[in-house]
Amino acid sequence: MSQNILFQYIQWHFSEAPKKILHVWKNYFKFYSYFFSIPLLLKTYFSPWRRITWSKGRGFSIRRFLEAFISNLFSRCVGAVLRTFLILIGVGMELLVFLIGATLFLSWFLIPIIIPISFLIGIRFLF
Repeated sequence: MSQNILFQYIQWHFSEAPKKILHVWKNYFKFYSYFFSIPLLLKTYFSPWRRITWSKGRGFSIRRFLEAFISNLFSRCVGAVLRTFLILIGVGMELLVFLIGATLFLSWFLIPIIIPISFLIGIRFLF
């Protein structure tokens, strides 16, 4: 059974295309989540930056112990600060993807209304 081309367009525009748009939108969310590794950054939040650690060496010396302790503490603080910035940038990108995706998704449904109105406004400016 063959349908009218107008009905085929309406079915595609309001049924099939939004599914594909949502699928692409979901892929962008996944990409930025993996790109910024937000879950991994949260799991390793207080880990030393780039696994840089100092050893106190053999035996016990209060000087070497404090030196290693303060250096390792500093490395963990640097790691936490840098991971905070990376997490904030990643969450910001996710928010941006959400806002742009929501705008595009909602505007997709308004296109059939916007095009004829724009056409009529353009003709009105001509005459």
